Amino acid sequence: MLTIENLQVTYKKQTALCITQPITVHESDRIGIIGSNGAGKTTLVKSVLGLLRYSGHIRTRLKPGEIAAHMQQNNYVRTMPVRCIMETILGTNIKTDKRLQKLIDFFDFQDCLNKRFQVLSGGQKQRFTIILVLMQDAPLTFFDEVTSGLDFETRQKLMDTLTDWYQDKTTALCIVSHYYDELERIADKLLILENGFVVDFGSTKDLFRKYCGKAIITVENTPQNREITHSFPTVEAPRHLLAFSCPDDSSEQKLSSLLIHNDVNYKRSNQDIESVFTNAVKRFYKEKEKTIECALKN
Repeated sequence: MLTIENLQVTYKKQTALCITQPITVHESDRIGIIGSNGAGKTTLVKSVLGLLRYSGHIRTRLKPGEIAAHMQQNNYVRTMPVRCIMETILGTNIKTDKRLQKLIDFFDFQDCLNKRFQVLSGGQKQRFTIILVLMQDAPLTFFDEVTSGLDFETRQKLMDTLTDWYQDKTTALCIVSHYYDELERIADKLLILENGFVVDFGSTKDLFRKYCGKAIITVENTPQNREITHSFPTVEAPRHLLAFSCPDDSSEQKLSSLLIHNDVNYKRSNQDIESVFTNAVKRFYKEKEKTIECALKN
């Protein structure tokens, strides 16, 4: 469906994005695109959409109208009723368009149609743009920080709605998000970017096993917990947590039994995307340092 290879985007003399190994998007893929600020996530989306100049290859059998995108910034006429904006952009009539009516009902947007765009809440504006995107029914759709700026409850409801809508569809989704919990619910592949470079790309399960083992167990980072678990090697985690990789059932059982015996609350996960990202980036920089050291020695 889409293949990206030897792609490079530069701003003046600075490299914003560099992709050397092929990245291929297949039908029905659910790809989470993650990375720190400035990693190149939005740059990648804009390159595929033809909004940026780049060198390299972006190959696709899709026509421009078969790729849809929800970008971070979406501007409409602020003083016009939403109904008029929607009908003008889509070139249709809500009263006679059954498919559009279904989307409006699906996103519980009926009460917003007669409001002016400027008075909509952040969540309502997001749902409005999503309806416009979904009306394209495109084989490939990008969502760039679709829940950015929304409160937790609204984010959860919006992701539930998107997950349900695409559940039985063959649409390929590429979702840029810094909310790892959202991607855990929908992404079956991950593209990890850091400072404009690809750290890794593959299935979520494979990358979790590669960087975290069979499972991850996390506990609160306290002096008592550090003392109890001192014999177990840790992996990268947020400062307030201690994270332990369990490569097999035996190691997991040994650690969990110890924590239970000491009445320590813990969380167990086999899909923690934040842990995948943190440890993948750590390994990326370690390998980069080794490469530099070897080059200096030679």
